[in-house]
Amino acid sequence: MAPERRAGAAVVGAGLAGSEAALRLSDAGVAVDLFEMRPGKGTEAHRTGWFGELVCSNSLGSEEIASGKGLLKEELRILGSRLLAVADATRVPAGKALAVDRERFARGVTDAVRSRPGIRIVEAEATEIPDAPLVVLACGPLASESISSALRRLVGEEGFYFYDAISPIVATETIGRETAYVADRYGAGTGDYLNLPMDRERYEAFLSALLSANTVPLRDFEEPRYFEGCMPVEEIARRGPETLLYGPLRPVGLPDPRTGKIPHAVVQLRKENSEGTMYNLVGFQTRLTYPGQKKVFSMIPGLENAEFLRYGSVHRNSFLDARRHLTPWMECRGREGLFIAGQITGVEGYVESIASGLVAGASAACRALGREPRPFPLESMVGSLMDHITTPGKGEPQPMNANFGLLPEVPLRRKLDRKARKAEIALDAVRGFAPSRP
Repeated sequence: MAPERRAGAAVVGAGLAGSEAALRLSDAGVAVDLFEMRPGKGTEAHRTGWFGELVCSNSLGSEEIASGKGLLKEELRILGSRLLAVADATRVPAGKALAVDRERFARGVTDAVRSRPGIRIVEAEATEIPDAPLVVLACGPLASESISSALRRLVGEEGFYFYDAISPIVATETIGRETAYVADRYGAGTGDYLNLPMDRERYEAFLSALLSANTVPLRDFEEPRYFEGCMPVEEIARRGPETLLYGPLRPVGLPDPRTGKIPHAVVQLRKENSEGTMYNLVGFQTRLTYPGQKKVFSMIPGLENAEFLRYGSVHRNSFLDARRHLTPWMECRGREGLFIAGQITGVEGYVESIASGLVAGASAACRALGREPRPFPLESMVGSLMDHITTPGKGEPQPMNANFGLLPEVPLRRKLDRKARKAEIALDAVRGFAPSRP
């Protein structure tokens, strides 16, 4: 039996967080107006009008419970995340990671939202925070100037800015297969990655070209504040001549089967779609100009004649100081009934954005049901992440992704034992938590 409809909530933004929040509110019987400005008005990074479009990698991170993202995904499945269900249904092979066919994923999210009779899609830009009893602001890190200004007026201070970079994509048929070999790091997977080996001479030539290539100039008001998880490859290279060898070009665990030896450096390519017709350059987020990318990345063995279906790019991302302005259940401290979700809150990553949308939607549903929202369990990854980004602290806020360092410590000596115990405690805590159930 369908739940009784309760008016009414407005959700701004149909990205990962907004779509998850709208579906969570609908599950609780709350009528939703979902505002989405695309495709009428685009952003610097989006290419379509589909909901939940992935603009960076197509990977949602590790599936291993012993990893922060893996545990977070399992918690979201227990909590009934609608977007995780879509991701599971549109996955492509990626070893121990959950990667999706980005087109099928976005279409799946769009269909899930549009098929709900309790969600009304408003295809227009929200230039102000909607005047509704409940609002979930999930306008994303690329919020329009109008809604950004409205948010700044509400919180009384300027936002903070950092940068997300997008990796290039190449056509599979143009990759030099005589150079590439199929392997997953340490053999963990089903042959989901293509590997392009470099000897020392080729690596040093590539590094020199990368460091001297032209980059897209920043605008006057933009100040680069890079998050480690999305650092442009040229910025990593500037930290030292061997830094890339411990980052995106790390060869450890990837012996070349033709020689049995570990190369000096390895560039990994990961499938971009189910059909395997496109591959993205793993960890190659960049601010290089398009001609610079063509010149420098074509120096990678196997990519000499590659067709670049999409070049990398960089776009400004903004986020507010959640430590000052949000509760752990994503409600604005200065305005009851206003919830904020997504990367604009300072969570970093696709799954983390989905989690914040679920928390905001569930918490808003609590208000609709006449109950006080409450924090998700601190023992859980979702609860500890929301607590971390909203706990007051000194200095500038920094985006945070899911990791085991956020969870309460357990008195076990071995690291693997501690992780296993933390994961066990987290999943038990989530199973016993019903945030918005009538």
